[in-house]
Amino acid sequence: MLNYFEYGKKQAGPTILIVHGLYGSARNWSVIAKRLADQHHVIAVDQRNHGESPWLDSHSYLDMANDLLEIAQHINRPLNVVGHSMGGKAAMVMALLRPDLVNRLLVADIAPIAYVHDQSQYIQAMQAVDLSRVHKRSDAIEQLAEMVDDTTLQSFFTQSLDVAGKRWKLNLDVLGRDMHYVLGFPNIQGSFDGSVLFLSGSESPYVHEDGKARAKMFFPNARFAKLNGAGHWLHAEKPREFEAAVRHYFTADN
Repeated sequence: MLNYFEYGKKQAGPTILIVHGLYGSARNWSVIAKRLADQHHVIAVDQRNHGESPWLDSHSYLDMANDLLEIAQHINRPLNVVGHSMGGKAAMVMALLRPDLVNRLLVADIAPIAYVHDQSQYIQAMQAVDLSRVHKRSDAIEQLAEMVDDTTLQSFFTQSLDVAGKRWKLNLDVLGRDMHYVLGFPNIQGSFDGSVLFLSGSESPYVHEDGKARAKMFFPNARFAKLNGAGHWLHAEKPREFEAAVRHYFTADN
């Protein structure tokens, strides 16, 4: 089963399940999860091949969705699900497979479509880091800077670095091999008739009109909103605003 972190006490309402994106982890969401825990029971998972969860020789969305369903059955409570990017796709597939286990779904800056951009260059950059020369996180950042210009991404990647153990907490080989699954979306039947909010960054290109049309095919009651001034990493760029949107959505009447 996936590794997960639990925040707050079980409440009368549904548990909030947080599902991170590619190269992320549950710990990336700890600040938001702790803040939401003042009024909600919150669980944040490490997805397979990430964080402290098992390394497995497959990384498809059906795999990821079934991992989330196992968590849902384990905690045996209704779920409000927040999924960002890759985690948003996994959460969508989860809802399509077992709509009875999902109360509401918030999909952060992703649509149920295939994307043409590639993330493999970041895997190559992490694999190129000479971990024998890494004694503190800044050592890895310095090496990553040779291949990754974005300082935010440099810092983000090293959050998945076990400096003492000199290892990445990412199954880079499998993630690289299965990148086509990550960029795509499975050929899946079904629909989820519950409430779904697609919340995207106003500066992000990820959720365009084609993606919205595709979303409506799977999620006929989907709504769309934008977080002003945010890009793809909307929860990190605008954490307070993102948190407020989550609170409002999961407590407001339909």
